[in-house]
Amino acid sequence: MLDKISLVLVIIGALNWGGIGLFQFDLVAWIFGGQDSILSRIIYTLVALAGVWCISLLFRRTDELVESTSMNDDVH
Repeated sequence: MLDKISLVLVIIGALNWGGIGLFQFDLVAWIFGGQDSILSRIIYTLVALAGVWCISLLFRRTDELVESTSMNDDVH
């Protein structure tokens, strides 16, 4: 579950950076009242932590990822 949440946050961060790069528009800052607002800083921090967590995906064995995914599918 933590993997999926982290991936969603990383995708949000990537889309936000794409908006900044292409349109000079920071969606997170716009929604939460500027880059210096506490809510924006929390979102930026969560995205950064999710990115750090996703680094672990690079070093996991493939069979562990498949097993983890299949166990999660059984729960749902």
